[in-house]
Amino acid sequence: MEPLSLPVYADVVAAALRIEGQAHKTPVMTSRTVNELLGAEVFFKCENLQRMGAFKFRGAFNALSRFDETQRRHGVVAFSSGNHAQAIALSARLLGIPATIVMPHDAPAAKVEATKGYGGHVVVYDRYTEDREQIGRDLAARHGYTLIPPYDHPDVIAGQGTAAKELLETVGDLDALFVPLGGGGLLSGSSLAVRALSPHCKLYGVEPETGNDGQQSFRAGRIVHIEAPKTIADGAQTQHLGQYTFALIRQHVDDVLTASDAQLVECMRLFATRMKLLVEPTGCLGLAAALPMKAALQGKRVGVLISGGNVDMAKLCEWL
Repeated sequence: MEPLSLPVYADVVAAALRIEGQAHKTPVMTSRTVNELLGAEVFFKCENLQRMGAFKFRGAFNALSRFDETQRRHGVVAFSSGNHAQAIALSARLLGIPATIVMPHDAPAAKVEATKGYGGHVVVYDRYTEDREQIGRDLAARHGYTLIPPYDHPDVIAGQGTAAKELLETVGDLDALFVPLGGGGLLSGSSLAVRALSPHCKLYGVEPETGNDGQQSFRAGRIVHIEAPKTIADGAQTQHLGQYTFALIRQHVDDVLTASDAQLVECMRLFATRMKLLVEPTGCLGLAAALPMKAALQGKRVGVLISGGNVDMAKLCEWL
């Protein structure tokens, strides 16, 4: 097998130029309450305020903007529980590319509707009995689509890394950065920016407790596959890391932590009441892992990446 050609920080810089004027430069926010809770200076990178409500727009637009004429004509296919689906659909619409999206039958209704609203053609599957990657590959082979996976793709990883790049360029050096972890696109992209711009920063990936395949992989030194996890963090219900994402995480990340669904609900409440921010459960992973580390973070400068805000309102009311 050929060795992987991993993306590097220069690819993140190139991605930032491609998405400029298309992706929002999302705000960095602080909260006196959170600072007091942690005894630290905490900076939140608000990707819940990104276009289509999540960081995924960055990687999707970067990847699609690199298509040649033939690829643009035939179109793109992607598989996703929601945010990557919306990101690809919106990016494709902006670039005039037809998009087909493979989504689980139990994806949040808001995410399915938004994907259709952006012009994506949705193909539904059962996440517990069917293989979305195989469905995506079959559609690509049959129709000549280009498959853009949600995380394991150099252009996607480079695009996602622009969020951490912006954060560090805004606030300067950090002592620690907490990043939500599903398939690893955001964490591996962030790792390239962190090691280039704040090399001594401790970088933590955070997963749902019931879906800790990344933590197991990090400890074992190989990619560990798990059953589809049951968690409210639907953006992190991945069953394994990718080849590219795992290689970068292994190289650059300090540790992989977990958070329970109960912790995520508490953080959703904290964001809503104290910061007036609507954050989806997956977007709460970073803060949920940082709060119990109060002793280690005393007096430190801490970054927390809020990955998205696409939460089903009915479910939000139920949880809170």
